[in-house]
Amino acid sequence: MSQHHGKVWWTELMTRDVPGALKYYRAICGWHFEPFPMGGAAYHVGSRGDQPVVGVMDLNDLPGTEDLPPHWFSYFAVKDVDRAVEETLARGGEAIRAPFDIPHIGRIAILRDPTGAAMGLMTPA
Repeated sequence: MSQHHGKVWWTELMTRDVPGALKYYRAICGWHFEPFPMGGAAYHVGSRGDQPVVGVMDLNDLPGTEDLPPHWFSYFAVKDVDRAVEETLARGGEAIRAPFDIPHIGRIAILRDPTGAAMGLMTPA
């Protein structure tokens, strides 16, 4: 894992128009998309060739996001997400969602860094 520490590990488009987004990014980036089960929320994985590169999530399926505009959201790889959360809190950041596990994907936390920017940290599986 140490060779991945600090890398941008995953990026998601959070949108209210999934069909429009898929159409646009197919044309502009050449990505192809497959649905991915995410417990009720519409989610698609975009790939370049056989390499997954992005996720696309429907904001309409997520409670509490009514006022959020569409945006890209990145996750950074860290060796130990629990320790990184503790350090973020100690440095004045905020936990939006405490660490949780996604089988075969990794352990993830959603945070605000000390400057207020939202991001994800994850220890990949």
